[in-house]
Amino acid sequence: MSDEQKLTHIDEKGDVRMVDVSAKPDTERIAVAEGFIAMHQETLDLIVEGKAAKGDVLACARVAGVMAAKQTSSLIPMCHPLNITKAKVECEPVTEGQREDGRVGIHITTTCGVTGKTGIEMEALTAASVACLTVYDMCKAVDRGMEIMDVRLLKKDGGKTGLWLRD
Repeated sequence: MSDEQKLTHIDEKGDVRMVDVSAKPDTERIAVAEGFIAMHQETLDLIVEGKAAKGDVLACARVAGVMAAKQTSSLIPMCHPLNITKAKVECEPVTEGQREDGRVGIHITTTCGVTGKTGIEMEALTAASVACLTVYDMCKAVDRGMEIMDVRLLKKDGGKTGLWLRD
């Protein structure tokens, strides 16, 4: 197994560790992630019409996603604390016919950036996950069957490995 194929958070004895990035140069890095929360059409209608009992669901999800990105190293043990320079969360309602599977809900896209020694993929993924969870929390009283799915990295750029895009 080449050095590039080895798990970086496992040392030669098999113990977990935080990767030493002290010798790496600072570079501009960006990551984009997404998630989707599927729901009943009636639930989506409540969100879009601004009639959810707990308030503006999408505004709350955007704020929660940004806050989550900033807390990623507190949630995921081997993540480095980062001085995030950019965090954006977009929430787009998805209506019938827009997805191949016909499901309706909210599509979340997150973009996080940093100038530093290590990547920001986990922050973008955490932001997408927490934004979806926030939508669930705010709407669970009317739709406990919502499903969070398709949380995944779409793009990462910067650092030694450069640009990676999902096909």
